[in-house]
Amino acid sequence: MSTVIQASEAMDLEAAAVTREEHGTSDRELVARLVDQAHAEGLELVGENGLLGRLTKLVLESALEGEITDHIGYDKHDPAGRGAGNSRNGTRAKTVLTDVGPVEITVPRDRDASFEPKIVRKRQRRLAGVDELVISLSAKGLTTGEISAHLAEVYGAEVSKQTISTITDKVLEGMAEWQNRPLDPVYPVVFIDAIHVKIRDGQVANRPIYVALAVTVDGERDILGLWAGDGGEGAKFWLHVLTEIKNRGVTDALMVVCDGLKGLPQAIEQVWSRAVVQTCVVHLLRASFRYAARQHWDAVAKALRPIYTAPTEAAALERFYEFAEAWGGRYPAIVKLWEDAWAEFVPFLNFDAEIRRVICSTNAIESVNARIRRAVKARGHFPNEQAALKCVYMAIMSLDPTGKGRKRWVTRWKAALNAFAITFDGRLSVGQK
Repeated sequence: MSTVIQASEAMDLEAAAVTREEHGTSDRELVARLVDQAHAEGLELVGENGLLGRLTKLVLESALEGEITDHIGYDKHDPAGRGAGNSRNGTRAKTVLTDVGPVEITVPRDRDASFEPKIVRKRQRRLAGVDELVISLSAKGLTTGEISAHLAEVYGAEVSKQTISTITDKVLEGMAEWQNRPLDPVYPVVFIDAIHVKIRDGQVANRPIYVALAVTVDGERDILGLWAGDGGEGAKFWLHVLTEIKNRGVTDALMVVCDGLKGLPQAIEQVWSRAVVQTCVVHLLRASFRYAARQHWDAVAKALRPIYTAPTEAAALERFYEFAEAWGGRYPAIVKLWEDAWAEFVPFLNFDAEIRRVICSTNAIESVNARIRRAVKARGHFPNEQAALKCVYMAIMSLDPTGKGRKRWVTRWKAALNAFAITFDGRLSVGQK
């Protein structure tokens, strides 16, 4: 380690910068020269006293020097500063956590203590990039302990679990603003669903987190909000959620896709009287498999497929009678499940094939739910409702970081939106920009 430290001290980064100015060396050539010198002298690129750390130290200290020069009004050692009223007053050492690990820097001071640095503020111990890294890791499902261990292993930085929790709390303000933002006047489709999480409130209990996801008139995905339920009657709570969505500007929803919760169609009708309520076929199939033995899942799925792919409602009813005759004796609960859900299952059979395809075969909210479940599963349970909402919020905010998913989503929905515009004549144009 001493050899590495001596080698790093031997590298004069400021002299390299001067050489660049004097000889017009390009940034790429300068970096290549520094890397070659580091390798020649046995200096690591990353890690304690590595090249990246020393470059970060140089950049931060140079920026701080520029800030104090602007503050007091003259350069270091400039005679113009004599009698100016304020002057430099040495430096103080400070260690900050950066993307390349802990870096010790010297922060300049002034005599009247009025200097307030911006790039590394007073009492700031982490650069912004580190906070973003912690939030990103948390959004991917890592616990505070796992993030702490990761920072120690990769960056050699000791960051407590409490500090990590404090960093992630920064998203709460943004979450509140996001939750109350104005919404579009009309959405072609709104998908609503609930994810159950374990919350320790006196004792650990399952609590629902309600999610509403909409497709905009431009074919983009828009998650309208998150709500923590109390575990009571779901349909009653959904009425509260849908009313809040309406109060935020949504005057119409052409179709609302949901599970078969009792009382939910009535709640939707009360908020958007003209909305078509459609039971999610994926949920209906999943519920059917709960009543069937695993060895019969493939056969049951094959027998149910002709029902939801039927060209008309009458044809679907015929296929359902055939299913009931074949499987009703063994699994009467599946037959009753479909009978009870029939009124909300059949509406999409009356629509264009493009609408049926995206509603039936691509459950738009499933990818979101999968991401949420992965993040929630890593936590086990949460100390309170706010912690659960924070975890779910960060998970959905980290969806599709490259934007490729958004492009695929828009492409998939274009044909369906054209069909919506024809089927729901005039209603979709209200929300078009």
